[in-house]
Amino acid sequence: MEVRIESLVEGARRAVGTVIVIDVFRAFTTAAIAFARGARAILLTAEPEAALALRAAGIGELCMGEVDGKRPPEFDFGNSPYELSQASVQGKTLIQSTRAGTVGVCAVGESEALYAASLLTAHATADVVRAAQPRVVTLVAMGSQGQLRTDEDEQCALYLRNLLLGSQPDREAVRQLILVGAETAKFGDPEQLHFHPNDRDLALEIDKLDFAIEVKKRHGLLVAKKRTAVCAPSS
Repeated sequence: MEVRIESLVEGARRAVGTVIVIDVFRAFTTAAIAFARGARAILLTAEPEAALALRAAGIGELCMGEVDGKRPPEFDFGNSPYELSQASVQGKTLIQSTRAGTVGVCAVGESEALYAASLLTAHATADVVRAAQPRVVTLVAMGSQGQLRTDEDEQCALYLRNLLLGSQPDREAVRQLILVGAETAKFGDPEQLHFHPNDRDLALEIDKLDFAIEVKKRHGLLVAKKRTAVCAPSS
C-alpha cells in the first residue's frame, strides 16, 4: 500500500485512490459525534446556502456547520462536537457545511473510496481501509479554512499513515503535540466563545469510536454514513 499525504484544498483536488479527508478541529469530529448520537446520514456541502436549500427541499432535516467558526444564520447547530453531544439527532439526516472539512470532501475528484476522518475515528478508519487493500491511499489534512496547515490535521494524517502501515503510535504523544499547537488557544478564549473548550477535549479522544465515516455520491449528493470497522480500536 502506498500512502500519500496532501494538505488543504489543493491537496484534496490532487488526491487519488482511496481518499481520507481529515478535519479534527472540528468538522469531522462533529460529524462523528452526531453519528454516535444516532444520526442516520449526513449530507456534505461546500456552501451554507446549499445546506439551507437541501433542508428547504426536505432532503435533510437539520443543518450544522460554520462560517468563520460561527454558526451560520438559520442553521440548527454550529460546528461544535460539544453541542452535538447534547443534541437529539437520533434517526435524523443532517446537512453539514464548513469552511474546511466539507469543502475538502467536495473538492475531491474521482476516488476509489472516500472517507471523512478525525482522531476519534482514526483507528476504525484505518481498519476499514486496510481491509479493502487499496493500492494507493491519499490522506488530506484540511487545516484552517482549507488554506493554512494546522498541527492537529497534519498530526492526524501522520497518525493515520502509521496505522495504515501497521504500527500503533503513542496516542498521548500525538495529543501533546497537538495541544502545544496554535489552534488549541482559541478553545476557551473569552473573545471566541463559539470555540467551546469541550470541543477541543472531545476532538482529542483518540480512537474513541469504532466506526469510520464513509462518503458516497448519491443522486448528485455527497452522503456520509457510518461504517463499522471489523476490529474495534485497541485500548
